[in-house]
Amino acid sequence: MSDGEATVTRVRRAYEQFLAGVNPPEGMVRSLVQESWVRSRSRGVTDAADVTSDAMSDSDFAEYRAEHRLAQVRPLITSLMLDDIADAGVVVALTDRRGRLLWVDGDRSTRGKAATINFVEGTLWSEEQVGTNAPGLALNLDRGVQIIGPEHYASPVQKWNCAAAPVHDPTTGEVIGAIDVTGGDAAAAPFALAAVRSVVAAVERELRSLAVDLSPAAVLASRLTVLAGEPVWHAPGRTRNVLSPRHAEILLLLHLHPDGLSTDRLADLLSDDDLGSVTVRAEISRLRREVGDVLASRPYRLTGHVTSDVTDVRAGIAAGELRAAVASLGRGGLLADSLAPGISDAFDEIREDLRSAVFASRDLTALQAWAASPHGHDDFQAWTALRRALPSGHPDAAIAAGRVRLLNRRFGV
Repeated sequence: MSDGEATVTRVRRAYEQFLAGVNPPEGMVRSLVQESWVRSRSRGVTDAADVTSDAMSDSDFAEYRAEHRLAQVRPLITSLMLDDIADAGVVVALTDRRGRLLWVDGDRSTRGKAATINFVEGTLWSEEQVGTNAPGLALNLDRGVQIIGPEHYASPVQKWNCAAAPVHDPTTGEVIGAIDVTGGDAAAAPFALAAVRSVVAAVERELRSLAVDLSPAAVLASRLTVLAGEPVWHAPGRTRNVLSPRHAEILLLLHLHPDGLSTDRLADLLSDDDLGSVTVRAEISRLRREVGDVLASRPYRLTGHVTSDVTDVRAGIAAGELRAAVASLGRGGLLADSLAPGISDAFDEIREDLRSAVFASRDLTALQAWAASPHGHDDFQAWTALRRALPSGHPDAAIAAGRVRLLNRRFGV
C-alpha cells in the first residue's frame, strides 16, 4: 500500500469514528479538517451532500455573475488553468464570497460527473451548507486549502479531491470569492494548491490593474492585454477592442519601444520576410480606424499613457513579486504564439529575466511556481534546485527527484 493509500485509509477510519461519536486519536486526521468536521456537525450538516441553490431566477443569476468582479478576470483564469488541464479529469470553479458556484468549467465528461454531486453553477458550497470542502473552507479560513477524499464531511463527495484559495479585493483586502480545482488524482497532487495560489496571485494583480485610479495619468491610460485570452485594447472612454494578432503585435512592439520605430524597423520586427513599407503603412491605417488616433508617425509611436500586462510582469520581476509574475506570464499568450521576431525576442527576454530572478531570489515558493509553470516544465536546473531545496520528507521532494530522473533520461542532461 502506498503512502497516499495509507493516508486515505487512516482518514476514512477517523471519519467513521467521528460519525460514531468517537473523537479520533491525535494524528489520524489533520487538525484543520477535524475542526471543520466539528463545526459541520454543530451546524447540523448531514453526511449527505445536501447542496442547495439560492432562490435566484436563471436571469437574476446570469446578471449577478456577469456583474461580479471575477467576471473581469475569467479569461485570465481560463488561460492560466483550463488550457493546461483540459484532459486532466478536473473542473475549475469560481465562487462568490458565500461559496456560490458562479462558473464551473472543464471538459464535458468531468462536468457531468461533478453534476452527480450537484457541483454545478448556482449551488452553494459553503462550509455551513455542505460541511468540509476546499472552496467552503478556504472562504471560511481565508487561506488556501486542499481537501483529499474522505476529509470531506459529505460522504458522496469523498470520491473527489479539491484545492481552493480565496481571492481578495486588492484595494480593500476583502474576500470576494475563491478559485477551486475539483477532480481526481490531479486535484490531489501536491502542486495543485500551489497552482491555484499562483493563479489567485495573478488574478489579484490583474484586479489591481483594473481598479479605478483617479490620478490624471490613470484616467487617460489605455491598456493592452496579450497574455491571457484574445488580445484586447481598452482606451478610456471607448469600448473594449478585441484585436487581431497582427494589430496586437504592432501595438505591443510600439509599447515596448516608446521612442518609436521607423517603417523599416517595424517591418523587420514583424516578419523575417520582406514585409514591405506599403504593407506596414496599410496595417497602421487599419489599426488607427480600429483603436482611434493613438498612433503618431515619423517615427511610429504610441501617444498618451499606456499600460500592459507584459510590463506588469516586468514590474513584478523588478519588485520581487516573482510568484505573481510567473502566474501573470502564464503560457505566454500572444508572445508564445507569435512568429514576429520582435515579439519572440521580447518573450525570450522576459522568460530569462524571470527565471534568473527566481534563481537569484532563493525563494522556494517562487521556484516551485516556476517549475510548475509551462516554462519550467522541462527546466532541469530548476527541478534540480527544487530537489535540493526541499527538506527531506516534504511531499514534493519525491516529485522533484522523479522529474530530475525523467529529464535525465529524456534529454541526457
